[in-house]
Amino acid sequence: MVGQTKGVKSFEELHIFCEARGLVSDLWKLSRSGALARDLVLVNQIRRAALSVMSNIAEGFERRSRPDFARFLVIAKGSCGEVRAQLLVALDQQYLTEDQHATFCARTKQISAGLANLVRYLRDSKHAKKRSVGTTL
Repeated sequence: MVGQTKGVKSFEELHIFCEARGLVSDLWKLSRSGALARDLVLVNQIRRAALSVMSNIAEGFERRSRPDFARFLVIAKGSCGEVRAQLLVALDQQYLTEDQHATFCARTKQISAGLANLVRYLRDSKHAKKRSVGTTL
């Protein structure tokens, strides 16, 4: 993934942003029907947490500062954990099947790992000399 960030001009080009966007879309679809759709508190919370992952990637990138971008990616990573916790609630309430739960948890773990890798890249001393992001990634 680190190699994929070179020459990136917008957050929409980031692989990790595309993965987070896909997660948001799929969680929205999942939460529109069935028993989960009737639990408005949980639906609202899980949607907001997933949206936070995607939004923090975008906001951090637009700050055009490596330290700020890294900080927002860490926040996005925390939101991945929040989504996983809420997926456990959905599983416990039998709103999700075991397979659905496993699939969504695997995706959030993959996104979380990608965020951690990007943070490491941004904080790496040999790359950190360039303080702005965007075309310098």
